[in-house]
Amino acid sequence: MSVQNKHFLNSPETLVVDSLAGLCALNPQLALDVPNKVVYVNKSDRSKVAIICGGGSGHEPAHAGFVGDGVLSAAVCGSVFASPNAGQVKRAIDLVDSEKGTLIIVKNYTGDVLNFGLAKEQYAAQHADKADRVKFLIVGDDVAVGRAQGKIVGRRGLAGTVLVYKIAGALARRGASLDEVYSVAEWVSGRLGTIGVGLEHCHVPGTAAAESHLGASEIEIGMGIHNEPGHRRLSPVPPLKELIPQLLEMITSTTDTDRSFLPFKGKGDQVVLLVNNLGGVSDLEMCAIVGETSKALEAIGVKVHRVLSGSVMSSLNMPGFSITLLLLPEGQDSAAPSTSLLLSLLDEKAEVPGWRWSAGTTPPASTDIFSTKSQSVETQETRKAKLTASDPAAFDAALKRALQAVIAAEPEITRMDTIAGDGDCGLTLKAGASAVLKEVENGNINGDDIVGAVIGISQVAEVEMGGTSGALYSIFFSGLAQGLQAAAGNTSSAINEQVWNAALVSALAKLYSYTRARPPSRTLVDPLDAFVKQFGQGFPAAVKAAGEGAEATKDVEAKAGRSAYVEGDRLKKERVPDPGAWGVKAILEGLLG
Repeated sequence: MSVQNKHFLNSPETLVVDSLAGLCALNPQLALDVPNKVVYVNKSDRSKVAIICGGGSGHEPAHAGFVGDGVLSAAVCGSVFASPNAGQVKRAIDLVDSEKGTLIIVKNYTGDVLNFGLAKEQYAAQHADKADRVKFLIVGDDVAVGRAQGKIVGRRGLAGTVLVYKIAGALARRGASLDEVYSVAEWVSGRLGTIGVGLEHCHVPGTAAAESHLGASEIEIGMGIHNEPGHRRLSPVPPLKELIPQLLEMITSTTDTDRSFLPFKGKGDQVVLLVNNLGGVSDLEMCAIVGETSKALEAIGVKVHRVLSGSVMSSLNMPGFSITLLLLPEGQDSAAPSTSLLLSLLDEKAEVPGWRWSAGTTPPASTDIFSTKSQSVETQETRKAKLTASDPAAFDAALKRALQAVIAAEPEITRMDTIAGDGDCGLTLKAGASAVLKEVENGNINGDDIVGAVIGISQVAEVEMGGTSGALYSIFFSGLAQGLQAAAGNTSSAINEQVWNAALVSALAKLYSYTRARPPSRTLVDPLDAFVKQFGQGFPAAVKAAGEGAEATKDVEAKAGRSAYVEGDRLKKERVPDPGAWGVKAILEGLLG
């Protein structure tokens, strides 16, 4: 896949300060020291421990997005993926200097450790009376970097660092001493494991356009947040149900001597789960990742006490995510903070934009989420009469032909909709046709009960298609069922063309009560209207009229539907027919055979 090289900015040089200024507008409790790129709480409580973090920009909302009441006192921001210098850090210490002292928390990257560490030592040298009131904590939670590879530098700091911020910040707000805050934060940092995975690398604003690092069918496990290569690549991209267990194994394994960093014991372990968006993954996918991770942990007997999800430490626009586990203490570990304390600190409200909402409760088991209990409500159908096709076998055969024609037309309809809509029309029609075809083949929809067949098609369209198309088809077929019963009266009989004609007119009227589209509108209404109005001249003539109506949409200005939002000149130039209209054409021509 390609790397997204375009960005919204004034200039690469001003992007960081522009972003920090916007953050201060979003969160009025903040102030910005522009020369040093320090975001800090403007009126911080000097009687509470101050907590400072920072590092290169490009990992938003980390670090500045966590500055505010209940988490951090200040964040020092470098250029994109570059550590700030020691002078910037010393300025931050001065800005939030506290009577109880200051805790500096940094991710384990050489530049951050050296520059923040230098600032701490310089500050201690210049303020001998405060030398013992500044503590320094390094967080390394990346399990992709094994002991052999990491050697003396250790694990990189990733999204788990944010959990340290939150727990330490909440404890500081409660009035704990510097030693207490440091002790708990240090314990938490030693119980974190994080693994990331990406579909592609990210692009740094102001740099040359990047080429793809990964093939179209590849993913990379263990990528760093600065575009560092990962631990290994997989191809093809596995489904989540296969990928997630592999990622969790890297965190929880106790048999891999190179990267067994945490004292997991297996069944009965208790954790906090954080699923972090590295910047370019949709919320739709993120929730699926959260759900699959929760199920996978449950399957290996690990109890999840809290689930957190969102973008907390990104890598600009990287299409990837990371999983972090905080291994909670066992009951017999007297040196550890209690589980109840840690969870209460995580649950405590934080007045910062970077901390995502959380439920503050233990999540339900997957068996409760994916309940097998029937959710349907059975209803008793009442019919005036039973209508049958004049030739039930021929009706069934024609219906199968129509459904197969729609399925076969899916690629062409999809191609049309990528130009004239949002690209899903072909797949939507195929899904509906496939589901109806299954009901026909199972004998649930057939020519022996025309009204039941039409109602069945309406219900399948509603459930399997969804969206606008599903609603339009479902309304039309519901109206058709009503029209058939009204036209037939109380007499059970074989249906004839007069009954069909009256029912079709009635169904179209029903449909028109819910949509403003009228021909010519460049929608499925165009061929459908032509078909109904010509039905009295015979079925073949009506199908021909519908086909002509669909063809004519090539030159019709879009007045309704999604095509109305597409540039009109493009549609006219490429003479693309309306995808929905083409679907109606395929159905009717399939019926005719």
